[in-house]
Amino acid sequence: MEYVSAVPVPQPRARAASAPDSAGSRRSLAAGLLLGAAGATVVLLASGQTWAEGEAAVGGGAVPLGADGQDVTGLPAALAVVGLAALVAVFAVRGTGRLLVAGLLALSGLGAGLSAYAGASDSAALDERAAQTTGNTSATVEALSHTAWPYVTAAGGLLILLAGLLALRYGSRWPAMSGRYERDGTPRPRKAARTDPDRPEDLWKALDRGEDPTREA
Repeated sequence: MEYVSAVPVPQPRARAASAPDSAGSRRSLAAGLLLGAAGATVVLLASGQTWAEGEAAVGGGAVPLGADGQDVTGLPAALAVVGLAALVAVFAVRGTGRLLVAGLLALSGLGAGLSAYAGASDSAALDERAAQTTGNTSATVEALSHTAWPYVTAAGGLLILLAGLLALRYGSRWPAMSGRYERDGTPRPRKAARTDPDRPEDLWKALDRGEDPTREA
């Protein structure tokens, strides 16, 4: 006769899958922060460099002219600031709000890159400089040349875009700012004012508050 044991046989525990996910989220978080911060820094620095150079004819001679990225277009630098703000805000929100902020981060990087790339062949800023220098509103710049800084700026915008894409893909696994120090709106109990029995005004104030001034705290 066979006996069936009622004691459950311990089964090997399945290995938790949270460790790889946790490691992957940490890597994506570090990569997103690094790409976003580096991209915004590159855009802000490169947009302040000389993007275009040329000459303006004045009195039979030529005056060298130059235009930096801010003269050509201020959009990349403005979008880089927006990207930095969005990068910080990613950790302040959760759920749908985080997806929206991550999308804003990606769009700011895309806009910064495209506007910088478009400004790489722009001559309007130098033409305006030539008109101001010569006093002739129809004057244009001569011997126009462009530097590599617009493309460096566009590369910085691409880094911000990659940070936004990482936030869209893995942002739901990233930690959020702790609400430890947030006030929940619950009214805190007020401490009862101390009543000095030797001071009549304190006794009257206690009576006005509905307290028993003869009761010891």
